Amino acid sequence: MGRHPLSVVILTKNEAAHIRECLQSVAWADERLVIDDESTDDTAAIAASLGARVVRRRMDNEGAHRNWAYAQAAHLWILSLDADERVSPELAEEIQRSLISEPPWNGAVIPIRNYLGPHWLRCGGWYPAEKLRLFRRDRFRYEEALVHPRAFMPWPEGRLTGDLLHFGYRDFEECFEKLNRHTSLEAQKWLKEGRKVSLLSALRRSLDRFLRAWIRKQGWREGFIGFVMAFYQGWYQWLSFLKHWELKQTESTHGQPAEVGVPIRPDASPRPSEAGLARRSGLARPSLFARETVPARPSRRRPHGTPPRWLTHKPAKSLRLLSPW
Repeated sequence: MGRHPLSVVILTKNEAAHIRECLQSVAWADERLVIDDESTDDTAAIAASLGARVVRRRMDNEGAHRNWAYAQAAHLWILSLDADERVSPELAEEIQRSLISEPPWNGAVIPIRNYLGPHWLRCGGWYPAEKLRLFRRDRFRYEEALVHPRAFMPWPEGRLTGDLLHFGYRDFEECFEKLNRHTSLEAQKWLKEGRKVSLLSALRRSLDRFLRAWIRKQGWREGFIGFVMAFYQGWYQWLSFLKHWELKQTESTHGQPAEVGVPIRPDASPRPSEAGLARRSGLARPSLFARETVPARPSRRRPHGTPPRWLTHKPAKSLRLLSPW
C-alpha cells in the first residue's frame, strides 16, 4: 500500500538565495507549491525551473495568507515550509514512513534547528523550537494575525524527531533587520487587537524574556552569541512596545491609525517640521515629542553683596521671649 500523498507549501518573498536548496530537500514530495508574495528577484523563475507550481499572491495578513495557501494544495496532508528552511534526510524519511498508513494524529510538531550564519543555536530556547508543520489541512488553521499567528488544531497531536533546518539569519545585520520588520508588524497587531501595554509590563516582559533565554534556557552556554540572542529576545518585546506607543500617540493626535514609520499623508516627509504639522492639524502640540512651554521659575540665587537671609531674619516671637538677650 502506498503512502498518503503530500503537498509541500512554501511561502516566498525575494528568496532567490534560498528557494533552490529548499525545493531540492523535498524533491520526493508529491506536490511542491510555491506561494510567491510578488517577488522582484528570480524566486518564481527558479521555483518553476525545478518543477514547482508557482502561484503569485500579495500577503497582507500572514495568518490569512497561510490559510489561503493551504487551500490551494492538491492533497490533504500538508508540510508547511519557509524558503530558508531545509528538510533533513532523517526528517524526510520519518515523514514518508508516518504517511504509509493513516497517522493516529491530525498533525505533528517538528523540531527546528536554527542557525545564525554557520552557527547552530543549541541553547537559549532556540533548539528544539518545535512547531506544528505537518498536518491535515481540513483540521488545521491559523488565526488571522499580521505576524506570528497561532495555530489551531484538534487533538491528538504527534511529535517527530527529525530536524527541520532553519537558516533564518545570515549574520547579525540580517538578524536585526528582521527584528525591526517583525516588531513593526507586532505593534500593528497589538493596536488592532486593542491590547493595553504599560511601561512597567513592557520592562518586565523584556527582562523576563532576556533572563529566561540567558539563564533558564542556558543561553550562557553559547557564549557571546548566546548573550546577543538572549538580548534579541528581550529587545523584541521592548521595541514592539515602543512602536505600539508611537502608533497610539499618532492615532490619538491625528484621529486615525497609521503604520509604523509611514507618513500620515502621502505627501508628508517621514519627519515633518513642527510648523508643518501644526498647519495641517491645528493642534497645540503638533509633534509627538514636543513639550509644552512652561514659564521659567524665578531665580532663588542671592544677588552679589546681599547678606544671607538668616542674618536679616527676625526670630519668632516665642523664641525672643525665651532668649536671655
